[in-house]
Amino acid sequence: MARDKNIIDEMPKNMKFDGKKFGRTVSLVVLGILIAVALLRCVYSVDEQSNAVVTQFGRIVRVDTAGFYFKAPWQSVNTVDMTTHGTSIGYIIDGDSQKGSYTVDSANAIMITSDFNLLDIDFYIEYRVSDPIAYTYNAEDPEGVLRNIALANIRTVVSNYTVDEAMTTGKGQIQADIKEAILKSLNAHDIGLTVLNITIQDSNPPTDEISAAFKAVETAKQGADTAMNQAHQYKNQQIPTAEANADAIIQKANAYKESRIAEAEGQVARFNDMYEEYKKFPTITKRRMFYEKMEQIMPGLKVVITDGGTQTMLPLESFTETGDEGTATDDSVSPDESKED
Repeated sequence: MARDKNIIDEMPKNMKFDGKKFGRTVSLVVLGILIAVALLRCVYSVDEQSNAVVTQFGRIVRVDTAGFYFKAPWQSVNTVDMTTHGTSIGYIIDGDSQKGSYTVDSANAIMITSDFNLLDIDFYIEYRVSDPIAYTYNAEDPEGVLRNIALANIRTVVSNYTVDEAMTTGKGQIQADIKEAILKSLNAHDIGLTVLNITIQDSNPPTDEISAAFKAVETAKQGADTAMNQAHQYKNQQIPTAEANADAIIQKANAYKESRIAEAEGQVARFNDMYEEYKKFPTITKRRMFYEKMEQIMPGLKVVITDGGTQTMLPLESFTETGDEGTATDDSVSPDESKED
């Protein structure tokens, strides 16, 4: 041992082991590693589909969007997914939703309508985070609260409609009413979620017999709609024709009115002219008018020669007809007049 000690003493000073120096080196290395780890933990990134809520001793400092950020070691970061998500009411999606596999949730699918009928109706709700701070701290399970709010409002709204409306014509209005009611409830609870869309996936009666009856009703309604559309089409075709006929009748009536007015005005003018001539020569005008009237009347009369008694009457139709039947060529002359001539 003494020999080894002498060998160590005889070694150069720069080759001797310095424990203090080694300890300081190790300490510096450890300290550097700790500082590097601390620095790495103070730097974080946020992707485009997320927000980061930064807190310090339980107090919210800020909300970061996409990018790289630095935080103090005593601050914490909670990342919130801001993309659109979906949940189902009335059925449970099994595994991958794209495969279309699902299980019926009868406990939440059966609804009662305003006419006291049961209806198996399914909904799909699309939602996303609207306020990352409220989503993180105002509720322990925001999605669970949203589901309960949606189910309560769905039952309330469906109970305001008849089973016929819920299965056929009222689906669009039901969806709008449910969305409005859910948004109102979410604003009141302030859990940081908002509903983007709600869709009725399916609505059927709970039994096959009722389902068949409703299908028959739906078929009848479609037939009624078809008949109504055909009636409207026929009406639209007939109305222009009727309007055109009415216009033609009106135009014809107006034309007839104008012709009658013109004719009446012509007769009035003729009468006035005749009256002016009558005032100049009354006797001559009377006689001429008498002769003109007789010329119009006599050709249509039957001429009969009689001796003044009722025993013998000799019609002269066969003697006086020249071409047209019943048209006389000679005036009737009494025996006394012929003797005078």
